[in-house]
Amino acid sequence: MELKEVIEKRRSIRKFSDKKFDIGRLINLLYLANLAPSAGNLQAREFIIVDKKEIKEKIARAAFQQDFISRAPFIVVFCANERRILPYGKRGKLYCIEDTSASVENFLLAACNEGLATCWIGAFDEDEVSEILNLPHYIKPVAIVPVGYADEKPEEKDLRKIEEMVHYNGWSHSPT
Repeated sequence: MELKEVIEKRRSIRKFSDKKFDIGRLINLLYLANLAPSAGNLQAREFIIVDKKEIKEKIARAAFQQDFISRAPFIVVFCANERRILPYGKRGKLYCIEDTSASVENFLLAACNEGLATCWIGAFDEDEVSEILNLPHYIKPVAIVPVGYADEKPEEKDLRKIEEMVHYNGWSHSPT
């Protein structure tokens, strides 16, 4: 697909089929995720692949009972690595979250291009997910992304008009 088509086609999917796919495909998607912009090219992000049923179920519970998460063949937990961003001081914490978020978007688009379905989950108990995955204190989970084949056809997006969202030279909708 062309990039524009992938961006327009990508949707959040909450029903996954039982169809499996090779972990090598997932690793390739994470390679593409890591090509996202990164402050100082420090790549202050980590990717945790989860495929064990019991861990997926615990993560789904930690995501406020979003059980559909555990039904995907894989979950990827995208994490910010605060140690890698130390050269930037206090602002570095924001940079590693931005870096991680950019990698999530690359991942979502790459997965869509490969015919896979995803959903960016931000609603979860960070401390609980950290405990489940045995994360060190400097690794912060930013997003949970179940990935697999869709078992639903998503509805069209209802988007705000771009004219309502664009501002010029401050808080104004007028370009003059």
